[in-house]
Amino acid sequence: MSSRKNSLKRKSFFALLLVFFPAIILILVGSRSCDHKFKELDDYGKIKPYSFIDVNGKKNSDQDFKNTIVIFTVLQESCPFDCSLSFWPLERHIYQQIRKNRKKLNQVRLISFVVDKDGKPVKDLSNMENILKDNVLKYDANLWILASGDPKSIYDIKHNNINLLETGKNSHKKNSYQDLILLVDKKSHLRMALNGNAKDPESEGMIRRMKQSLGLLLKQYDKEKHSEGKK
Repeated sequence: MSSRKNSLKRKSFFALLLVFFPAIILILVGSRSCDHKFKELDDYGKIKPYSFIDVNGKKNSDQDFKNTIVIFTVLQESCPFDCSLSFWPLERHIYQQIRKNRKKLNQVRLISFVVDKDGKPVKDLSNMENILKDNVLKYDANLWILASGDPKSIYDIKHNNINLLETGKNSHKKNSYQDLILLVDKKSHLRMALNGNAKDPESEGMIRRMKQSLGLLLKQYDKEKHSEGKK
């Protein structure tokens, strides 16, 4: 009788093992991949010092954004309906991500330099501020900062003999750098540059990728913080 009970127990054990073994393997593989296959963003070097005037007439510089992750863009006076980059995906996937997750993303800011049709800095930001208030859900000037200044100081960065400001014969238009979205880390190093050209059908995908890149950068900082806590 006891041998029969033991046989039934063994069968039950193996049945449970067959049910849960794939899940156990997935958990083990998943945990190993998180620890050993975490991908960090490339570092393209430190951007040059910059400064700008905000909507309140206050002068800001790179020193004011130490320990802050910054996403840089360029907006034209004709935005949001005629922009160099895809405005609505930027608003939906980047700004709203920052706004809705303020607690987690409290050290992330979106800074947009405002220029005219010739790429020259616009001094009066009040009109663009009103446009954002009318077209952006719950616009917060402290999260999406409008800037009057020369964006070229930020986009003037070279990596592998390529400068983001290059507008030579291989460029599709003048001032093509205005299509780019830059992700800059807490040490003012460029970690990602993606083309969000409004006329490119893949622009929303690029902006989604920027959102994912932001997530990777935040994950890197979380991992570093966790490692320091163990010391």
